[in-house]
Amino acid sequence: MTPADLPLTGRLAGGRHLLPVRVYFEDTDLTGIVYHANYLKFFERGRTETLRALGIVHSELMAAGAGYYAVHAMSVTFHRPARLDDQLLVTTAPAEIRAAATVLAQEIHRDGTRLASARITAAFLGPDGRPRRQPPAWRDQFQSLLEAV
Repeated sequence: MTPADLPLTGRLAGGRHLLPVRVYFEDTDLTGIVYHANYLKFFERGRTETLRALGIVHSELMAAGAGYYAVHAMSVTFHRPARLDDQLLVTTAPAEIRAAATVLAQEIHRDGTRLASARITAAFLGPDGRPRRQPPAWRDQFQSLLEAV
């Protein structure tokens, strides 16, 4: 599947969320290569659209006082550079589900070549900023994705 085959918000397939991302001039350094910090933005978009595809919308959670997900830990490996005008594919899949957090495995690909990979722990926090158990329905959503991978 290529980024051109996907809607701008991506979609769920095979236990993963697939999100197309185009590299713009603003994402690059003077050499036309994606600046390393911008990969974090691409990963964040992938996580946000994954939640949205599961029916979990941050703005609604926060407005209702239910809580929110925040990155607790992150490990990133850069394999190859992305460049200006590349069409990228950001994949997001749950790797581990805990009571108050979900660990996500993410990758960025160009034409089937892995450019970057990350492992992110997203903690669920209450309005007071303290960890709280994820709602059971959301844990079930993540578990169904994990089982489909």
